[in-house]
Amino acid sequence: MHESDSEFILVQTTSSEVAVLEKIARQLILERFAACVQISGPITSHFSWEGKIDSTSEWLCSIKTTRKAWRRIEQTILEMHNYDLPEIIALPIIDGSTTYLEWLRENVSE
Repeated sequence: MHESDSEFILVQTTSSEVAVLEKIARQLILERFAACVQISGPITSHFSWEGKIDSTSEWLCSIKTTRKAWRRIEQTILEMHNYDLPEIIALPIIDGSTTYLEWLRENVSE
């Protein structure tokens, strides 16, 4: 991940198996790599894979955390995910409720 001014990030990943994301979510919270993980869906994803246009039903996992926890989150997802090449992206949280961001900071180990 590239450095930015944002202390907080939203990490996203998707999977066709909600149970995989639930296990990842529990592990991230247990290890205090994330303060909150939400799983939404199903959603329909359209993509190019191995030279073909494809689509599938997936679940979206949104992980609220700090930039300092990024590598640990990425590694956990890679170890536990059911895809060969999972989506793992981080978006900066540029602002938020002061009390919510304080809670987020307090619930992520650095």
